[in-house]
Parts: sequence; C-alpha cells; structure tokens
Amino acid sequence: MTSESYAGHGALVNSVPGSRTATPINQPPRQADRVSRETLAPMQDSETPALIDDTPIGRAAQRAVEALGRIGEALPRPAETRVVVVANQKGGVGKTTTTVNLAASLAMQGARVLVIDLDPQGNASTALGIDHHAEVPSIYDVLVDGKPLADVVQPVVDVEGLFCVPATIDLAGAEIELVSLVARESRLQKALIAYEQPLDYVLIDCPPSLGLLTVNALVAGQEVLIPIQCEYYALEGLGQLLRNVDLVRAHLNPRLHVSTILLTMYDARTRLAAQVAEEVRSHFSAEVLRTAIPRSVRISEAPSYGQTVLTYDPGSSGSLSYLEAAREIALRGAPGGEQAAAGAGAATGGAPDEQYVADPASPGVYHQQPAQSIGPQGMPAHEQNTMEGNR
Repeated sequence: MTSESYAGHGALVNSVPGSRTATPINQPPRQADRVSRETLAPMQDSETPALIDDTPIGRAAQRAVEALGRIGEALPRPAETRVVVVANQKGGVGKTTTTVNLAASLAMQGARVLVIDLDPQGNASTALGIDHHAEVPSIYDVLVDGKPLADVVQPVVDVEGLFCVPATIDLAGAEIELVSLVARESRLQKALIAYEQPLDYVLIDCPPSLGLLTVNALVAGQEVLIPIQCEYYALEGLGQLLRNVDLVRAHLNPRLHVSTILLTMYDARTRLAAQVAEEVRSHFSAEVLRTAIPRSVRISEAPSYGQTVLTYDPGSSGSLSYLEAAREIALRGAPGGEQAAAGAGAATGGAPDEQYVADPASPGVYHQQPAQSIGPQGMPAHEQNTMEGNR
C-alpha cells in the first residue's frame, strides 16, 4: 500500500507540521543548535531587579546589603564619653536586648563601646558571647572587692570596638554586701573614672529593680535611657523610676537626666500599641525616639546563638530599627546635632493635674508637681481611666 492510499484517512498526512528537509549528516550543526535546551535566553538588565525583588530571599538579601551599607557609615563621635544607664524596674521591657543591640550598632558604625552587665542573670553577657560562669572575673569583683575595671573587661569577638564587663551569679548577693561598705552608692562611678582606655559610650544594663545596683548605675551615669514596652503595664512603674532619678540627681549626681525613651516590642497590628505610643509621646515628646523597635522573632533568636541581631540577621526589621535608633542617639549627643530635649515644654502636656513637668532650663530634668487627681498607677486619673477603658 502506497502513501497516497492514506490520504483518505487523513491520519498520517502532514502529521508533523513544517519542512521535511533533513539536515545532511556530514553538515556541522549550526551555532544555535549547539545551545543546550537548559540554557535560558539572556536576561535584560532592566529585568534583573524586578526578578530579585519579587522573591522573599531576594528581598531579604537586598535588606541585608542595605544594612551592611549603613553599618559602614561612621557616626559623629561625642565630645566626651557618654555614660548611658538603661533602666526600668519593670521586667521584660527589653532593657538587655536594647543595651546589647544599641551597643553593637554604635560599635559597627565606628564607636568604641563598653557594656557593663549589672544584672545578676547575666543575659547581656550571654547575648554578647561572653563567658560568665562563677570563676570569671566580673563586675562583682569591681563593686565588692575594688578590683580595677580593666582587669575584668573582655572584648566581644564578633564586633570590633565593643567590650563587655560580664556579670556572674555572685552579683545576686552584692546588694547585701554593699550595705556595709563605705561610699556604697558610688563604687561603680569610681571604677569608671579610674578606667583609662578611650571610650565613646558606656552602656549599663540594670536589673529590673531600684536597689543598690541600679543606684550605683545612676550615680555613675550621665543619661538615662528608658525602654518602654508598648503595653499598659509598662507605664505603671514609670513614675517611680522618675522619682528615683530625681532623688539621685538631687543628692548624688547633679548631671543625671532622662535623655532617651525607646518604645520596644511595638506591634503595629494592635490599637493598644498605638495608644501606648501616643500616650508616651504626649508626655515625653522630646525624649522619645522617632524609631520604635518592632516585635521580631530574629531579635529573640539571636541571644541563643550568643549574638546580637546585628550579626545574626543584619537585614531583619529588628536590626534595621536598632541601627536607626543608634543613629538618633549619636546625633542627639553630637556637637551641633539634635538635642534630646531642646526647647522642651511641659512633659505632660501642661494639664493642671499631671505629676511631672519638665524644667525648661535643664533638658531631661523633671520636677514633681502637687497633683489633685493622680491615680494609683502614678498616672493622671483621667488618663488612667482612658487607658483602662481601651485595654
């Protein structure tokens, strides 16, 4: 049977479209034929950024590159060493996390930074990868035995220019032992004065209490940084902390002032976080940083690897936020830069029933005012009722 006999059926006629001309066996293949089937067509330059930005890994890589670019930028150096006390007697507001990540941010941007861990739990030492078992020379030896600070300082391996004075479990009994010592409130101050190495910043991580360890930090420091968690309970102890700062300034350290308030664990999905942030900004508009630290899993994961979030995940939202917060702090203290409370007016909005008002002549200084309507949490009664209604 010939091929013409299939014409009626149609099944085999022109079943494969295109020319039937075969390539001679002895003819070399064309250049196009030598290209692998897996080879993609060349991508235009204009298409590359869109492809990277459209993938989660690409976006994370781009953020990391941007963060590393910021890290390379040098910040203005302060005219003298700035001793910043990170304090809040409320636990779980992010004191340690703020201390170590701000310290790493400042060091990565050219500053020489010392972190003093005054919390017996030693979490700041853990986060910086510093060993702090019982036999390690620590801040306890400095406060109780009078050991020089230079003998207990350790460099942080991951971050150049960052140093740490660790805390051990011995510090838990230090408050009892300090009671009988002469000049018990100023022992840390004397140790810092005797420390001769050049430093731009000293950040002191305080325990969640207002005992002798915190008082030592307040006497040694010039500035107070208060981390405030964006939840209602974090506001309750703020009045007591401000009263203690006022007492230390009046009797032991006239230079002490509240320079910075940092909002932490900010969750933009909740109305409560926005309300707390608005409440704090209305009372301390000059001191509150524009940058708020968001809730971030990366920030929580980093200490388990003995790292700060800056080295653990440079492109994360937490890392970028701490970099920006550190820049704000550095610019506020730089000559000619932003001042923490320049031209500050009433810290509480000027209402007649508020507990603290700012001293216009002394930025960061607050005076207690007789109040006719102060609630049990240390807030104005009408604002306390408002907050309770929004919880």
